[in-house]
Amino acid sequence: MSKLWDISQRLRAGLPVWPGDTAFESDPHWVLENGCPVNVGRFRLSTHAGTHADAPLHYDAQGLPIAEVSLEYYIGPCVLIDATVSGALVRPEDIADQLPARVERVLLRTFRQFPHNHWPADFTAVAPETIDLIAARGARLIGIDSPSLDPQNSKTLDAHRAVRRHRMAILEGLVLDGVPAGPYELIAPPLKLDTLDASPVRALLRSI
Repeated sequence: MSKLWDISQRLRAGLPVWPGDTAFESDPHWVLENGCPVNVGRFRLSTHAGTHADAPLHYDAQGLPIAEVSLEYYIGPCVLIDATVSGALVRPEDIADQLPARVERVLLRTFRQFPHNHWPADFTAVAPETIDLIAARGARLIGIDSPSLDPQNSKTLDAHRAVRRHRMAILEGLVLDGVPAGPYELIAPPLKLDTLDASPVRALLRSI
């Protein structure tokens, strides 16, 4: 029997977000009382809140919005790689011995323990050469537990540009604590948000 791991952050009040971005807020719009037969809530959040998929539009003015990105990127075989030994960047030599000769999707674990309650400004990002390596092995998606493929203060977004060059998809903010490295089925479709640059996802891994 296969096992399922939920590798998503919980969307909640106090969720750490990129400095200056929109904080998560929620409140009841209708309440089941005084003759109202239902509860209906509402919420406000960034498209990059928690675990999310970047659309090409996020880093390319001519890129597709998230509603137009094929769902095939986000569902299918993947390999989870332990990159917790990496420094400021995940470099090719950090993952080469764990990377299969052919792979469709690659997820990188960089945190030994995911920082649920604080913003990690010094998170591990990804070297563009690492994007080139996994693309050469056939990858169509890269996912990571850190908030971004690029360092927080990057103005050139070299890793995102490498993804654009290879026409790959991106997942960021995954929670990979307690999930052993190895092969899985990824299930992480984004919401069909028209015209927008990203979407939160409910990301799952299933053992295979």
